[in-house]
Amino acid sequence: MSFIVAIDGPAGTGKGTVTKILSKKFNLVNIDTGATYRCVTLDMLNKGIKLEELDKITELLEKIDIDLKVENGEQKVFLNGEDVTTRIRSKEVTELVSQVSSIKEVRLKMVELQRKMAEGKDVIMEGRDIGTYVFPAADVKIYLDADLEERAKRRFKQYREKGINMSYVDIVENIKKRDENDKSKEIGALKVAHDAEVIDSTRMSINQVVNEISEIIKKKKKDIKLQAKIYKPRKENAWKKFVRRIVKIVLSTLYHIAYRVKISGEIPKEGAYILCANHINYLDAAAIVLFNKRKVNFVAKEDLFTHGILMWLGHLFDAIPIKRDMQDIEAMKRCLKVLKNEELLGIFPEGTRKGMEKNMKAKNGAAYMAIKSNVKVIPVGIHGTFKPFSKVYINYGEPIDLSEYKNHKDKLDEATDKIMDNIVMLTKKED
Repeated sequence: MSFIVAIDGPAGTGKGTVTKILSKKFNLVNIDTGATYRCVTLDMLNKGIKLEELDKITELLEKIDIDLKVENGEQKVFLNGEDVTTRIRSKEVTELVSQVSSIKEVRLKMVELQRKMAEGKDVIMEGRDIGTYVFPAADVKIYLDADLEERAKRRFKQYREKGINMSYVDIVENIKKRDENDKSKEIGALKVAHDAEVIDSTRMSINQVVNEISEIIKKKKKDIKLQAKIYKPRKENAWKKFVRRIVKIVLSTLYHIAYRVKISGEIPKEGAYILCANHINYLDAAAIVLFNKRKVNFVAKEDLFTHGILMWLGHLFDAIPIKRDMQDIEAMKRCLKVLKNEELLGIFPEGTRKGMEKNMKAKNGAAYMAIKSNVKVIPVGIHGTFKPFSKVYINYGEPIDLSEYKNHKDKLDEATDKIMDNIVMLTKKED
């Protein structure tokens, strides 16, 4: 599995320099996305192709060959077999590259190339839309920013060191135009990813920026190791089934004595379904799992897997740990695998305990997976105080078919509301 660090931000924030240092420090492959767009721009200039000549640009993209190589510790950029490392930083290319990268066909082709370059590797990429478009599920997302004047000073100094003749005034105007153009692109516009760490480097040295990002990367790597420890699938074998059966008998007996569980409705004996229930107590998921003849793979917050006995039970009953308040791609893959295997998947759409009581908006994950997997949702209403020796009601409703929303992703909220309406109705049923 690859590890991806995405560093986004406007021109002149030091992304390139920081990325190179971090690449060496963490042994990450540095894929210079900006260089790929500059190569297209240079190729267009070499061939006299104008921005409005879309047919010629499309033809160019079909034949263009871009390669990044490391020679003597330095990254070199090759365009159609020729070293263009310096030429792609020329004034002519710099003035045109933002407009070229705004062309939809160019954008799509370069994103395809960048993703291919990153396949199966631990990489770091800097650009404008890495964390929002190219790799929206990147492990680490950084948005590096700085004041316009500071960015212009840095770029001016950088160009002088490389022997590129461009005045400070021209650089300021160029950066302004690029900012405006980058933020208004149809695809891959410059913006802050909702889960990105924003760093203002205006008054920071390169070392300070590197150190701050390094700490973020280290923490993420540590979290990934912990996640791997938390979720290490145990093979389904005879011994595991036997232990699960014994544990289920013991716990369900104790549970029934304590809460006198009353169940209404039935779950089909076979086939994939998503059980969507309201969440009023930390013991309600256990009720659904223990009092069901079929195995239910419940989605649970990963914090529960940091406790010894809960981790053991989670693995025994194949619970799926999920990171809350973020898009957890790995958890989603595990959920879809459960459904593909014709099993039961348990989800609390509220995302937290007593979500309905707090008037919190339900999550769309269950509806999304039901539609994507073409499986039905079984609403579950749970009612009770969960006080010792009180009654707890578990009411199963009729399966809900959401196939009408299959080609209407914009109506996920409506599909989720349909599920929640059924759950609310079932929570009021006590007989």
